[in-house]
Amino acid sequence: MFMRTIDFSKFSSIKVGMPIEVLMLERNDTIPQNRTIIGHGNNLLVSSSPPPIMMLSKEFSFITLDDDILTVGCATPTGKLLSFAKKNDLAGFEFISKLPGSLGGMVAMNAGVKSYEVFNILDAIKLNGKWVAKEQIEHRYRFAKLDGVATEVQFKITKGFDKNLLEELITLRINQPKTPSAGSVFKNPEGDYGGRLIEAVGLKGVQKGTMQWSNIHANFLVNHGGGTFEDAKYLIELAKDKVFKKFGIMLIEEVRIL
Repeated sequence: MFMRTIDFSKFSSIKVGMPIEVLMLERNDTIPQNRTIIGHGNNLLVSSSPPPIMMLSKEFSFITLDDDILTVGCATPTGKLLSFAKKNDLAGFEFISKLPGSLGGMVAMNAGVKSYEVFNILDAIKLNGKWVAKEQIEHRYRFAKLDGVATEVQFKITKGFDKNLLEELITLRINQPKTPSAGSVFKNPEGDYGGRLIEAVGLKGVQKGTMQWSNIHANFLVNHGGGTFEDAKYLIELAKDKVFKKFGIMLIEEVRIL
């Protein structure tokens, strides 16, 4: 393991944060119990005083295919995994075209698009050095209870990459802003949409400093340059307060706040 200084104002997808010392884990390291694991900085909002942080090094970025078992390191970028699936005609991976970041980040929040999510296709996760079957891990919509640090994932693969489905999912990006953001800030409440609720309470387009609830998709908090954690947090709390007062719905963050 080694230390690396990461400037989260450049590293994170929302471009908010400051330089922070991060512990980088390598193969065969003993995983510390007093640090918070992060992925590649997507769907992440880091304060000026976060808990001690660690990440998987590039040693955990790999893909191996053995018969019908695909093993992928959790530091593997989703784009690399998608390209591998296309090249090898592997079914079920089309939806990750919508999801930036690393496989580990996807697994930690059971990321997905509509009804497609990563726990639908994975078979087992290596947690703190031991393989754990999917059925033993509590998971649901945008949630996975990982009792440990995920370093590898196994998939039982089937053939048949669906290019038509890929194109269909890619078109969903049309209503997503290109301005730096952390993706969807809130999970969709059952039977409703976070963006609709934020818009309904008049917050679509509302700005604090250079942070703004996007005019394109109200559930995206965008950074027009130099945005601060404090302004981002203010807008998040404002949305939760207004939506609860008007609809009695408590919005739950999808973005991870440290």
